[in-house]
Amino acid sequence: MSDARNEDELSDEELLDMEGPAIEVEGLRSAFGENVVHEGLTLSVKRGEVMGVVGGSGTGKSVLLNTIIGLRQPQDGVVRVFGQELQRASKRRWSAIERSWGVLFQQGALFSNLTVRENVAAPMFEHTDMDRKRVFELADLKIALVGLEPEAGVLKPAELSGGMRKRAGLARALALDPELLFLDEPTAGLDPIGAAAFDELIKNLSESLDLTVFMITHDLDTLYEITDRVAVIADKQVVATAPVGELEQSEHPWIREYFLGPRGRAARSARKKTEA
Repeated sequence: MSDARNEDELSDEELLDMEGPAIEVEGLRSAFGENVVHEGLTLSVKRGEVMGVVGGSGTGKSVLLNTIIGLRQPQDGVVRVFGQELQRASKRRWSAIERSWGVLFQQGALFSNLTVRENVAAPMFEHTDMDRKRVFELADLKIALVGLEPEAGVLKPAELSGGMRKRAGLARALALDPELLFLDEPTAGLDPIGAAAFDELIKNLSESLDLTVFMITHDLDTLYEITDRVAVIADKQVVATAPVGELEQSEHPWIREYFLGPRGRAARSARKKTEA
């Protein structure tokens, strides 16, 4: 009883470890029946870095993300977010963990019957006791933060372009001022210009808001442009975690094919032209 009372008296910042790694995964085993996706997977994400996660089809990138945010239970292993072991966290600590992150799913996952403004406001209504006027004022600020015009706030998801839906989903992910941002294929479905603009937005936000970013992507331009390190999932494990430049030197067959193949050469060439 006293432990629960003590926890209730602490702020989110006091409950969480904001000095150590943002994410720690140790010995993760993920399986669907007899199909083992991860076996002994280990990964650490430093606070303040942009971590890209890549791997071939079926390597369990989204499974890993869903396990880290608690949408599925692992068969074995430990997952910690800001020092808190998810499987053992109390209700109070879980609440603090959930408020510390925001998630942008691949399709945006917006509520189709709500406007953009109402979508962005939803997490604030759920997790805070702010009055309605203040919530919608903050929702408008988040909408502007991701580069949407104020007029977008009254639109519903079906009335938005693909790029606008991504930005609206990002605004909602940022609603609670998270420390940690999860992105699942953020540039999927965008044309090259739209993808480059979204990369620039993520880069600027991560720097200005001091975000830790965990990003699943297959977009090599994104990996070269905004990541600090990239984790490669293969053979049911994370086989390498390093900056892109170091991964180019890897002898692992999949890594060589991915970063040194035609798409990798095109991404490097485009980056060199941008830097010139």
